[in-house]
Amino acid sequence: LAKRLSARNFHIHLCSTPVNLSSIKPKISKKYSSSIELVELHIPSLPDLPPHYHTTKGLASPPHENPHPWLQQYRQEVSARFARLTFSKPWAPEVAKSHGVPSVVFFVSGAGSSSFLLHVTKNTCNEFPFGEIFLHDYELAKIIKAAEDSRDAADYRTPQCVERSSNFILMKTFRELEGKYIDYLSSYSGKKVVPVGPLVEDPSNIEDGDSIIEWLDKRDKLSTVFVSFGTEYFLTEKDREEIAHGLELSNVNFLWVIRFPVGESIELEEALPGGFLERVRDRGSVIDGWAAQGKILEHPSIGGFVSHCGWGSVMESMKSGVPIIAMPMQLDQPMNARLVEQVGVGLEVKRNKSGELERSEIAKVIKDVVVEKDGDSMRKKTKEMSDSIRKKGEAELDEVADKLVQLCVR
Repeated sequence: LAKRLSARNFHIHLCSTPVNLSSIKPKISKKYSSSIELVELHIPSLPDLPPHYHTTKGLASPPHENPHPWLQQYRQEVSARFARLTFSKPWAPEVAKSHGVPSVVFFVSGAGSSSFLLHVTKNTCNEFPFGEIFLHDYELAKIIKAAEDSRDAADYRTPQCVERSSNFILMKTFRELEGKYIDYLSSYSGKKVVPVGPLVEDPSNIEDGDSIIEWLDKRDKLSTVFVSFGTEYFLTEKDREEIAHGLELSNVNFLWVIRFPVGESIELEEALPGGFLERVRDRGSVIDGWAAQGKILEHPSIGGFVSHCGWGSVMESMKSGVPIIAMPMQLDQPMNARLVEQVGVGLEVKRNKSGELERSEIAKVIKDVVVEKDGDSMRKKTKEMSDSIRKKGEAELDEVADKLVQLCVR
């Protein structure tokens, strides 16, 4: 978003702790160095929050409990240095307001899940008008538990973020995918929702992953599924076992990226069912660590994406025109999975009544999407989404720029 706004003559300050900014620095090329400034917010280290955990990335189970003393220090630092733009936390717009500057909230989640959560958290007596988006009892229980575990839950409430945004909200989505949810969120919140598009990095800018691409080059067109569950979720042993057996039963080629929490050293042979790697070696590849997801999804051999339905992955899949085999794990992912299925760009792997994955269902859905004729309509729909995104280019950003300029002028 910063790069696209800088191309429209905006000067950007990205404010965060040094450990978070360190992952951004390599992406700020000389082209953007004069228009995008990284502002470091220094806060004291605490025993329960060492510096390398200023982000939840790499944590085996990110703590739901809010590290309250750290939050107070961060709040004071933001106020002292003054962050001009805000990201998610409702107190940040208040800090900006105290300096006489308006704020705009930018949601990197989708309009479907955001409008559902806003509707539910406002305790309305009316049902959410789009029945296709819902939570199973076991999913709702997880969200309630997370809320109860937070000592400062008010700092995480979506309604407060929305209410404190100046006139409009920016949202990482596009109208062809979420038009009715964008309109509903706008009317329900009283704030215009302005989509910024999918904001997917150009795969041609990713230099890594040549060996994987060579492996994919040997597979037939649309014959392979890419399997990845994002950078902040780690599969349980039970989930790994069911997914492995599901992939094996499907008889479909697959490229599976597995990640383990920081500090855990597990050999793939130990993490997967006995003999699995040997049995699937002719049609499957398992990678421990990182893979160039954008490049992989663009490859012609990829016929489906087995995904946790994190919103960034959904956006990448739509940009690449790849149908989704949805396997949501937490947070907004179940709602995203239901949206993907309702729109017709994927199928969700249904869990049993206990909320557990089952290998036979995994295999069935993979085959339905990649092998069976039912997958043709999904491929057609995702191709339409991809074509629309490419045709529009960055038209959404023109409206975003206009809105921000109007806000500055006022």
